[in-house]
Amino acid sequence: MNTADPATTVIWLAFAIGLLFGATASWTRFCTMGAVADIVNLGDWGRMRMWLLAIALAILGTTALHATGLIDVDKSIYRGRSLTWLSHLVGGLCFGFGMVLASGCAARTLVRIGAGSVKAVVVSIVLGLVAYMSMRGVLAVFRVEVLDGVALHLPAGQGLPDLIASLGLTPGPTPATCAALLGGVLLALALLQRPRLAATQVLGGVTVGALVVAGWYVSGNLGYLAEDPETLQEAFLATNSGRMESLTFVAPQAYTLDLLLLWSDSSRRVTFAIASALGVVVGSLGHALLSGGFRWEGFRDLEDTTNHLVGAALMGFGGVVALGCTIGQGISGVSTLAAGSFLSLFAIIAGARLALGYQYWRAQGSG
Repeated sequence: MNTADPATTVIWLAFAIGLLFGATASWTRFCTMGAVADIVNLGDWGRMRMWLLAIALAILGTTALHATGLIDVDKSIYRGRSLTWLSHLVGGLCFGFGMVLASGCAARTLVRIGAGSVKAVVVSIVLGLVAYMSMRGVLAVFRVEVLDGVALHLPAGQGLPDLIASLGLTPGPTPATCAALLGGVLLALALLQRPRLAATQVLGGVTVGALVVAGWYVSGNLGYLAEDPETLQEAFLATNSGRMESLTFVAPQAYTLDLLLLWSDSSRRVTFAIASALGVVVGSLGHALLSGGFRWEGFRDLEDTTNHLVGAALMGFGGVVALGCTIGQGISGVSTLAAGSFLSLFAIIAGARLALGYQYWRAQGSG
């Protein structure tokens, strides 16, 4: 393998980013579902503030890369001119509800695989299959014809600065201004509230936010070709979407299954998304082994199995429809200041809250 090949460099750096994410998420218990559950069940905002810290730093870092010309966020999947608001809401609700039933989001599923969870392996397989069905299979027909067809066309794009400027405000806010205001508010919420975040939580938020920014740089700068020598068009090396990508974990699990099933097909290659997802598993495994936290885990009973299978299916469908998960939309997408990403983020949290309420109702009924 030619390690000087730019595509190979992108893939290995993506693996390293995923590895650091997996180790960090395992060590600091970085988990969006857990953050929502902590608030609902315990009134503890610690993990949610860690997540807000990651979002704040991702927004500030991504905007800085864009402002300096190192990347162009308009070349990501999040900043299209068609705002498929119904897809964002329906997909986000499905994903949020599903991640509670499945004991964690798509990213957490990969972390749990590395820590020895056999049921997380099953969740990942079902999630990946349903995600693929939602991208290119039978569920894609419903997605395209029913959900994606309900959209708002935004000539100026769906970036928050462009949307605000389209309202007629003069002068319109710059991306840097929007990022500074939003990032500053989120930083204040994360760091200035009492009690102060634990050192591991600060480390978790800072690291995850920085890794999302690193993903944009690797994919959008190091992997960018202004003119591909074969197609004579601009290209982003080793990406499944053909656009700039950062961390996201629903579609990558589908792409991984596709690669394994069609390994002999030379058109299937390891990509940024696949490498980063595999890196999460390896990073989590490394931390689990070093910390003594590796434990085999299986399904408890039929109800536990059913909940995880349904949750996995909802995450696979919802993550594709909403264009991302708690990391893909909640941090990577939001870091581009795309309106659709904020819709998906709020819908995911709402879906998780509904699922926690459902679980409480079930527990009361069985008691």
